[in-house]
Amino acid sequence: MIIEQIKIGDKTAVGLQWKMENAALLVIKADKGFVMCGYLNIETANKLGDVAAVVSGVSTFDDVLEAPLKAVSKNAQKLGISEGITGREALELMY
Repeated sequence: MIIEQIKIGDKTAVGLQWKMENAALLVIKADKGFVMCGYLNIETANKLGDVAAVVSGVSTFDDVLEAPLKAVSKNAQKLGISEGITGREALELMY
């Protein structure tokens, strides 16, 4: 498992990467929410009231930051986060 500090503008997010059998599980956490890979699902984030977004086809933290969002939670939408923006743009809105 890798835990890494990731600069998002003048803020610092925390990245978690866990190598699974066939791919990596990736999450980058900001103050108000997180961007996650497709291993995790948006339905659970909605049930829990989390600010969350999903990217897919990623294998590194840089991939998460550059990938377009495929899904966003209802509470993420309230912060102006929408499908199609990058993981980095979403994380900037989560501070």
